[in-house]
Amino acid sequence: MREVKHIIIHCSATPEGRAVTTEEIRGWHKDKGWSDIGYHYVLELEGEPKQGRQEDKEGAHTIGRNHDSIGICYVGGMTADMKEPKDTRTQSQRVYMRSLLIDLLRKYPEAKISGHNQHSNKACPSFDVPEWCRIVGIPDVNILD
Repeated sequence: MREVKHIIIHCSATPEGRAVTTEEIRGWHKDKGWSDIGYHYVLELEGEPKQGRQEDKEGAHTIGRNHDSIGICYVGGMTADMKEPKDTRTQSQRVYMRSLLIDLLRKYPEAKISGHNQHSNKACPSFDVPEWCRIVGIPDVNILD
């Protein structure tokens, strides 16, 4: 079993309200020559987590952190006109994201939760992950500042 030290949240960088599926993202990543989708979980617009890569497989979502992390991607993250990053998470995506994080922390109690932008010079996931985690009751010990 892989040692998981990080849970990293991403967005698909797609327009607000556009229903992108896990299989579409898998196709994009395979078109790049990757073996599979880079994320371990995807939260489509209705929110319920869809399995991407298996957790025991190294992801392809954050340079330098793939070996010891779980990648979660929510569909959205951009304004409808694609001009600006935006927190476009639906209420369902927010509820399921919190639930998934709690479940993953039960499996990986030492893991730190962060946004992709904390590891790379990107807007992704288009919201402040540490702030949101505190608002929804994730323990500080599991939040990367």
